[in-house]
Amino acid sequence: EDRRADNHRALRDPGDQAPVKFLLVNADDFGLTTGVSRGIIETHRRGIVTSTTLLVNRSLSEDLLAPLKTSTLGVGLHLNLTLGAPVSPPEEVPSLVDGAGTLVRDARQVAATAKPEEVELELRAQVARFVRLMGRKPTHLDSHHHVGRHSPILERVLDLAEELGVPVRSQDAEVRRAVRARALRTPDHFFGESGPEPYWSSERLLAHLENLPDGISEFMTHPGYFDAELAYSRYGRQRETELQGLTDPGVKQVLLARG
Repeated sequence: EDRRADNHRALRDPGDQAPVKFLLVNADDFGLTTGVSRGIIETHRRGIVTSTTLLVNRSLSEDLLAPLKTSTLGVGLHLNLTLGAPVSPPEEVPSLVDGAGTLVRDARQVAATAKPEEVELELRAQVARFVRLMGRKPTHLDSHHHVGRHSPILERVLDLAEELGVPVRSQDAEVRRAVRARALRTPDHFFGESGPEPYWSSERLLAHLENLPDGISEFMTHPGYFDAELAYSRYGRQRETELQGLTDPGVKQVLLARG
């Protein structure tokens, strides 16, 4: 467990100085599909991925969870208010779901219409399910489709982070200020956004790693093997490009050479 948490322990308290460049490589969406989960384990075993975040409102068999539990990956919680069904009964969180009882796939719309008390209810339900599945608390918190960057959801995420004593993702300077105002830990820099085309190839990865800023950077990645369950996604087959880049021996060697 200590090894799993090593990366996130490196996140210093706000105001401390970071004399070196430190890189956290997080693979989002464990549990999204079988192919995505397999790809994340592969990029950890053969590549540069050091942590992942788990979607707990998906179908998660023990066969899927077993390699995650026995890995040395840091495992955080991918708080989700924009995909699939809520963990809570839909009738208890009506401001979060559509007429079919499904979470609304638009982060800004969710933030605009969500009732804070229902957000808190659902996020706490997701934390509780994570603990039941993994047998421990998450190493860190982030959110699917970055829904956690918008108020009033951001404030509920930070409440949970305080209670759990874990770091939080900061996608930009505004979120970073809000996180550090609570004396919570968060990286100094964030990158990993991509567009509709395959993005984090070996070439683009190497170029980006050449210019890492001083301090602690979080690199958000989305590796995976494409499968039928992923056919709905606009970022489906592109995940295999990321998988190849993240397991490229040349990329790993560059990081090892730079310490």
